Amino acid sequence: MSKIIKEILKHIPDGKISEACFEGANIVLYTKDRDFLFNNNGLIKEIVDDIKKRVELRPDPSITLDLEKAEKEIKDIIPEEAGVAQILFDPQRSIVVIEAEKPGLAIGKQGMLLKEIRAKTLWVPVIRRTPAIRSQLIENIRSVIYQNSEYRRKFLDKTGHRVYDGWIREKKHEWIRLSVLGGGRQVGRSCLLLQTPESRILLDCGIDVASEQNAYPHLEAPEFNINELDAVIVSHSHLDHSGFVPYLFKFGYKGPVYCTAPTRDVMSLLALDFIKIMRHEGKEPIFTTDDVREMVKHTITLDFDEVSDITPDVRITLHNSGHILGSAMVHMHIGNGLHNLLYTGDQKFGRTELLEPALTKFQRLETMIIESTYGGKDNILPPKKECDEELVDVIKTTIDRRGRVLIPVLGVGRAQEVMLIVERMFREGMLKDIPIYVDGMVWDVTAIHSAYPEYLNSNVRKLIFHKNQNPFLSDIFKRIGSGKERTEAIEEGGPCVVLATSGMLMGGPSVQYLKAFCSSEKNTILFVSYQGEGSLGRRIQRGEKEIAFMSGNKQEVYEIKMNVHTIEGFSGHSGRKQLMGFIYKCNPKPKKVIINHGESSRCLDLASSIHKAYRIETSTPRNLETIRIR
Repeated sequence: MSKIIKEILKHIPDGKISEACFEGANIVLYTKDRDFLFNNNGLIKEIVDDIKKRVELRPDPSITLDLEKAEKEIKDIIPEEAGVAQILFDPQRSIVVIEAEKPGLAIGKQGMLLKEIRAKTLWVPVIRRTPAIRSQLIENIRSVIYQNSEYRRKFLDKTGHRVYDGWIREKKHEWIRLSVLGGGRQVGRSCLLLQTPESRILLDCGIDVASEQNAYPHLEAPEFNINELDAVIVSHSHLDHSGFVPYLFKFGYKGPVYCTAPTRDVMSLLALDFIKIMRHEGKEPIFTTDDVREMVKHTITLDFDEVSDITPDVRITLHNSGHILGSAMVHMHIGNGLHNLLYTGDQKFGRTELLEPALTKFQRLETMIIESTYGGKDNILPPKKECDEELVDVIKTTIDRRGRVLIPVLGVGRAQEVMLIVERMFREGMLKDIPIYVDGMVWDVTAIHSAYPEYLNSNVRKLIFHKNQNPFLSDIFKRIGSGKERTEAIEEGGPCVVLATSGMLMGGPSVQYLKAFCSSEKNTILFVSYQGEGSLGRRIQRGEKEIAFMSGNKQEVYEIKMNVHTIEGFSGHSGRKQLMGFIYKCNPKPKKVIINHGESSRCLDLASSIHKAYRIETSTPRNLETIRIR
């Protein structure tokens, strides 16, 4: 038994606790004593205040009410108007998850209904809002977690022992090293290995979807050993940050993956879609659906601003990065006050149609690792209002000439941003009487947005809470759910707008629409996402007029006659001014800034500007370089 649990049990009367275990960094005590469960005179609170760790007291599974009886009791307690859609039991942990359309009514005034459920069933109730759009993926993820409840309980306990049982490696000196395994002076395959005398932690593990030869992180680097890896932290779900994580499980990793709940859901969807696309292109997928399932089983989700120990000498807090749904900046407190590091991942320091801007206030901060996708001196993104007006103008101009608009979108973030703007245009009468086709994984990701309104900005959150005002459920959006429906949309021939993945035209339905639309000067392709070096989207942006595709053994050449338009201001990344403004506003100011996730010239340019403007030490490591942070 861990020392910390022994210490806790010293303060609790004998015989009151049937089992004590870990759930990651949290400590859970189970009791068979009903009186102690409901009336321990604040003893558990005193312990929490003393040890400064989260301690939860739960009923032992052996005393909880039978599942069928408990479900009936819950349905009797919660009023019908709450709209209970689903009741899911996690028997190993004595938790029952209740999905309701109106969570407030299910909770009751001052939590009275929750207290009643707990008292009558001895289950610990957790209320979740029923997603406005049903998502099979979310249901599948939850079923993986509940079906593997016993395994999860053992896994979380093992993770807690790694955190609390003391050092397993020899500590001679205090030091911190950062090895760049991907994303150094490039956009794509982000992967950083943080090492201390005790810990080995990966910050992101992504794929460069625009590259054939250099798509994956340098896990062959001598300092990386999968058997020594303690934890993986995923900043957000885009494939260039999360796409290689299932591969780690294919090769034997069994440790925790930390991220927000929306990131877990979306990165699972993107990984499954990546398998599908590879198979469609006649390639052998680099991992399987079983590996994605293993990733889900080993994921520990954290809320924004929730503090969690992940190894004996590293504590993390995830903060909103403003990039996409659930995207996080990772604040790491290393050692006993030794060093504080912030990894921004991809971030947006500006309020968007969907999200609040990246956070800038931290308790302590010495080193920052910041992205530089738009870090060059010429990367001045236009104001949001100007971008909105330009989008309206491009769509209206194309529709007026009876053309069709193809907007290749990243399924996560840009798609939903554009959906909100287009929906607002219709509401305000700027657009009318044209279908907006939504194709690819956009709809599934949009369903996940509706499931996590608390991660969106206050305006969108309020609209989602009122079903008849949910912008994502607007009648203007026509979901394309099959190849047949896609063919019908293309053959219909009238003016329309198409939002389709992939955003860089690297496979997916957006390529099929491109082939259908590209030969007409009436039509427009509108880029609103970053186009990676080597991607088809970047080639079209640069003016290529003939694009060759393989069809079986034959090559088919398509001429690009459609109008090509780019609006960079819709990016989920900070522009040059926002990056500089973010560092200026950071409180406290970092003493050192490491720049990654940008083309080489942009990394170097941003590093130079930060140093000149703020007299901060900067560094722009290449892939396979290692920096001693301390």
